[in-house]
Amino acid sequence: MKRSFLATICLFVAAAFAGPYDIEEFTAQDPGSPDDVITAEFGGELKTIPVDEVSSLQEGRLVVRQKFTDPFGEQPTAYQIYQGSAGDLSSMSALTAPEGTDYTALVKAKLYPRRGMPATDDVEKVYFDGKSVFVPGATTAIAFINGDPIQLKSANADAAAEDAEFAAADAGAGPKDDEEECDENDEDCEEEEEEDEGYDVASDVDNTEADSRDNAAYDASSDVTDRFGIADEVRFWSAVGLAAVFLGSAVMGVIQHSKANEAKDAYDDLSDVEDQLLGEVDKACNFDGKCREAMIQKADLGNGYTIAELQKRKKTNKDTQDSYAMARNIWFGVAGLSLTAAIVLYVW
Repeated sequence: MKRSFLATICLFVAAAFAGPYDIEEFTAQDPGSPDDVITAEFGGELKTIPVDEVSSLQEGRLVVRQKFTDPFGEQPTAYQIYQGSAGDLSSMSALTAPEGTDYTALVKAKLYPRRGMPATDDVEKVYFDGKSVFVPGATTAIAFINGDPIQLKSANADAAAEDAEFAAADAGAGPKDDEEECDENDEDCEEEEEEDEGYDVASDVDNTEADSRDNAAYDASSDVTDRFGIADEVRFWSAVGLAAVFLGSAVMGVIQHSKANEAKDAYDDLSDVEDQLLGEVDKACNFDGKCREAMIQKADLGNGYTIAELQKRKKTNKDTQDSYAMARNIWFGVAGLSLTAAIVLYVW
């Protein structure tokens, strides 16, 4: 019973720590269907492949990770990995993660076209060739590895960004319209020059510091959104916290239950001894009440220990048992509430 209870706890905590942005298992039973990007090597269907073999694919092989969602919501979303031959990849960009990213962890991480999307809106089809990642119609993607957001980018995306920066810089340094030169004898022209010198309303204001603050605020806002601004992320960590409360409460409840049982055993043992002694006293007193009470208070059982002292000890054990039993019930109640709340938050 205890082993089964602890096993249930471990399974729940393991599921909670998998995270809403991770794929814990690949359990879909649907057959793998080839397409223009990945073709079947034999039999007309793609074959499944273990996740730890994706990073060591042979040249010319390709893997597709498929997401299966029940449109009626009756079955949980499932994932599977299928292997085949590489088809036409020309319509997609090869995305790479930052250096040092575990490729196998990337295969198990859900991918998103942009930041701030709900955990359930991940890309349905993702292709892997053992080195890069291919997402249909995307030149960048977001994944979460160990809870930290990382960005996958293509070489084309970096080149486009550099071209945009170069174009913006070139536009700022472009030639200006030729200014009309004033004739030194033209009085009107001289007056215009004086007015321009007196009122410099068209000059640029140095906003370097303000721009820096704006950029810093934007970066901080984006980081907060990635980590804490997503409702699914908040619910996930709340469920983890409640799971920890559940574990602590359950352990305390088990300890209090054990102490209550010890006090009950001591109480039962003293009850047996008391019954035997009172039986002997009744025989000796011929069931006389006054004699019986005197024997309980005065009869020495050894070292000055009387039946009255035994009865006091018995009552102490009973009070101790009741105290531990109440504490046990409180801790188990807290454990039950926190577990229920954690499950509701996690599956919500």
